[in-house]
Amino acid sequence: VAIFGTFGYELDPLALTEDEKEEIRDQVRFMKKYRQLIQFGTFYRLQSPFAGTETARMVVSEDKKQAIVGYYRVLQEINAPFRRLKLQGLAPDRLYAISGKEEQEYGIELQRAGLVLTDASASENRDGRNEGDYLARLFVLNAVD
Repeated sequence: VAIFGTFGYELDPLALTEDEKEEIRDQVRFMKKYRQLIQFGTFYRLQSPFAGTETARMVVSEDKKQAIVGYYRVLQEINAPFRRLKLQGLAPDRLYAISGKEEQEYGIELQRAGLVLTDASASENRDGRNEGDYLARLFVLNAVD
């Protein structure tokens, strides 16, 4: 969640396991890789954190070739409906590759139909993960030339 604001940690680093330290190293590498986009891109709040148990935000580069979408859920609903998150700020006629997804979609599709967020809470758990409560997902979108 903190990558869209003041990236940092509130924890005791001496109490971390080696796996947790490596996870933090990966997060810092991600932050450094996308620092320009996060700092200088156009920010969109897609879902308010005050309107339910989900929130979403995104940042889009000035040339609309790259974007990062963050989706966060506090509590998983039981038998939840299939979910799509309508994105903003993308180039409508540009095709985007989305990290973690096989298909590519046009900006207009992602803005009008939305990015599919369906997971185990809607009886769909293709990769075997039990995502449950306190879910955080990041999607990196790159324009396909």
